[in-house]
Amino acid sequence: MNKFAIILGEPNSINSEILAKSVAKKYPCVVVGSYNLIRAQLKILKIRLKIKKVEFNQKQIKKGLNILDVPIKFKSPFKVNPIASKIYLKKCFDITHKLSLEGKIKGFINCPIDKKKFFNEKSGGITEYLAKKNNIYQNEVMLIYNKKCSVAPLTTHIKLKNVSKSLKKEIIKRKLTTLNNFYFKYFKVKPKIAILGLNPHNLELKKDSEEVKFIIPAIKKLKRKMNIKGPFPSDTIFLKNNLKKYDIIVGMYHDQVLTPFKTLFGFKAVNITLGLPYLRLSPDHGIARDKKKLNISSPLSLNQCIFTISRL
Repeated sequence: MNKFAIILGEPNSINSEILAKSVAKKYPCVVVGSYNLIRAQLKILKIRLKIKKVEFNQKQIKKGLNILDVPIKFKSPFKVNPIASKIYLKKCFDITHKLSLEGKIKGFINCPIDKKKFFNEKSGGITEYLAKKNNIYQNEVMLIYNKKCSVAPLTTHIKLKNVSKSLKKEIIKRKLTTLNNFYFKYFKVKPKIAILGLNPHNLELKKDSEEVKFIIPAIKKLKRKMNIKGPFPSDTIFLKNNLKKYDIIVGMYHDQVLTPFKTLFGFKAVNITLGLPYLRLSPDHGIARDKKKLNISSPLSLNQCIFTISRL
């Protein structure tokens, strides 16, 4: 199975632009989104590109921009009503989720969405949304993948004050096992994993620290099954010599690992949700609403997603 889908994502964004500039047309994939919206936005951007509307039929899905049409009403192509946008996005995800579960595609890439409009404050992001949809919530793993070194936060889109309460030995073990199994299944390697502590200098490993209570016991249990070391302090792990030693650096919360990672690699990375019954990737950037009509956005991260899912 080499076919995959791309969800067009947030209407009021750069998504049509980066899709048009990407290498998607060179792959056997289907774009799930509004045919009329893409046409209207590309016209404003003065991007000439042949697109075709298709039903989902294996024989029709060949190279080129094949649009599996999900209609959406709009008066202005870049000012779609937020309520209409939310209903539209849910339909896109439901259709693609169903195609993936049925084995008609091996998975999908979703272009960025506006999380504030699609979710309420407690919902998290797409990672959590798909985990709940597939009944694997708290077993999912967010992997920000780069060939040189990847990162994974054990907690994702939650408030900092809730991170400590979310760290349990069993959850840490399950998520690290998911991460290790993914690398073995798709890359045929036993990854070298570095685990970070939560506190500055690991709080000198005091008895009441999260490192001593949860992180170290989880590492001890897993050392026989995987190549894992830690906990390391966060302030030195991203030095060049340390990066060469590990395939993955696992942090306790989102910005602990994503901030230094993006400083080092920019957008040469893809977001992969592990633990789902299918593949799900997304570009490692937002909707860039302020650039949506300027025709200056780069498809680099979307291209990285396409290259990665085509190899997995």
